[in-house]
Amino acid sequence: MRILVAGASGFIGSTLVARLGDAGHEVVRLVRRRAESADEAAWSPAAGIIDFTVMDRVDAVVNLSGASLAHLPWTKRYRAEILSSRITATRTLADAMRKARRPPAVFLSASAVGVYGDRPAETLTESSPAGAGFLADVVERWERAASLAPDETRTVTFRSGVVLGDGGAMKRIRTLTRFGVAGRLGTGGQHWPWISHHDEVRAIEHLLDASSLSGPVNLAGPTPATADRIMSHLAEKMRRPYAVPAPEKLLEFALGTAADELLLASQKVRPDRLLADGFRFDDETCEDAIDRMLSEPRVPVR
Repeated sequence: MRILVAGASGFIGSTLVARLGDAGHEVVRLVRRRAESADEAAWSPAAGIIDFTVMDRVDAVVNLSGASLAHLPWTKRYRAEILSSRITATRTLADAMRKARRPPAVFLSASAVGVYGDRPAETLTESSPAGAGFLADVVERWERAASLAPDETRTVTFRSGVVLGDGGAMKRIRTLTRFGVAGRLGTGGQHWPWISHHDEVRAIEHLLDASSLSGPVNLAGPTPATADRIMSHLAEKMRRPYAVPAPEKLLEFALGTAADELLLASQKVRPDRLLADGFRFDDETCEDAIDRMLSEPRVPVR
């Protein structure tokens, strides 16, 4: 396949591009500068600018664009950027697909388990209704933007959990652990819907060919785990203490809504549709994912 990737240089995108290339696919990367080679195409998502004719030349589009949720604190300005960076990029891609003479057959657009909100007493599947909160609102609007793609394009919004790898939120947690200042966050009993970086990329690749799947698909590991289980295993494997708890009130004072929605929210998410389609996880537990993360080379800081 010839695959257009937005967000190709990011934590997920850079690995996905390499994996797709190794599998024999041809990848075209969207860049926010002048294109310098045949495997690049220029765009300005904030301005809604893209050469829509690129859509006539690709079989699939993968959208990974969006400001990082791991950038803290979430000021009023940054909350606006979290929303606008996702909506404008997704709408720009969907609009370009609608203008194409031959729209791509597949559109995979990133989404997030944040859509479910804080639901400690529930098991959450793709059929669960949206929850409440800032992230739930962002994701609902993000997925609506993806739904503007042409009817003939199979559109999947993949709802990712906490990606256990050398990037995103785990990069910060790994740094705190390395310096010996990690500990229980709040009660520690909140469920974090984790997925290994390795399986996140494999699952996205799987969705390219999963012709029976459209709409929301949860990308979360098959074995639920609490924040305490994830962080304590990381500290154990890194041979660091796990003895500096952060009470809820302290986290909320320091991080505001980001604490409630990223660190303290409980979401026991199940990847029902992915499993039903035949996907099998290489990392079935958070311990498997953390062990893999620690065995892989560190990503250079840019």
